[in-house]
Amino acid sequence: MAEANAWVIETNTGNFDRDVMERSDSVPVVVDFWAQWCGPCRMLGPVLEQLAAEYDGKFVLAKVESDANPQLAAAFGVQSIPFVVAVSDRKIIDQFAGALPEPQIRAWLDGILPSEAEQLVAKAAGQEENAPAEAEATLRQALELESDHSGARIALARVLLKLNRYDESAAILDELEQRGFLEPEAQKVKSALQVESIAEQTGGVDAARAAAEENPDDLELRIRLADALAAEGEYQEALDLCLSVIQQDRSGAGVPARDTMLNVINLLGSSSDLAGEYRRKLASALY
Repeated sequence: MAEANAWVIETNTGNFDRDVMERSDSVPVVVDFWAQWCGPCRMLGPVLEQLAAEYDGKFVLAKVESDANPQLAAAFGVQSIPFVVAVSDRKIIDQFAGALPEPQIRAWLDGILPSEAEQLVAKAAGQEENAPAEAEATLRQALELESDHSGARIALARVLLKLNRYDESAAILDELEQRGFLEPEAQKVKSALQVESIAEQTGGVDAARAAAEENPDDLELRIRLADALAAEGEYQEALDLCLSVIQQDRSGAGVPARDTMLNVINLLGSSSDLAGEYRRKLASALY
């Protein structure tokens, strides 16, 4: 077991963003607002520290002396102490006030900590880029524990796409879509799958570009080039090609060109400036 102080930190207003908010991206952080004069705080603090050691890294305990950090206490709405807040992914997910008995604190901790399946999904995220086969195995373990874990299913569809197992990836997305919706990340995987599947038929960017240049009036070849470019991450050129097709033949070749544009826009994500720019250009070209 790790030493108690391995998972316990003292923090303050100046270091809070680094110690708590940034750290909460990778592990839940339990923030204990306390004061030297507070009797219940002196009862609760050692229990939280003992549990931090026992849970051995499943959460980090960050202690904040409220009198020394009044602005931080005010920002969290602390009206009485002890006051305990759980932060995950930079968001408050739960809280309690007062010195609860240990069994209640354990139950509270178990409610805020990721399940074993969620821990496996997080592990797979670290494997996905350089070891997709290992990520697949990890995600399948997660799904054995929680077969309907949507995050694991979406991640598995993405990993299978990386492994060029398009049919298996599509099957998972089809199952997810039967619920009547797709999460943004699942929609992004679906768009990537469509781009990759079509691009596979083009023979790559060089072959698609040569064919399009040889037949400049063939709008379908221009769309195939756009698909090949999108599969290689050349998103802006792909979008410009599709836009030129729509402007030439909106109701004919412009229809598949629009679909390719939407796929690329979905791939870029809603926060992308490039996606926003070409979403506006597409709307202008269509309407």
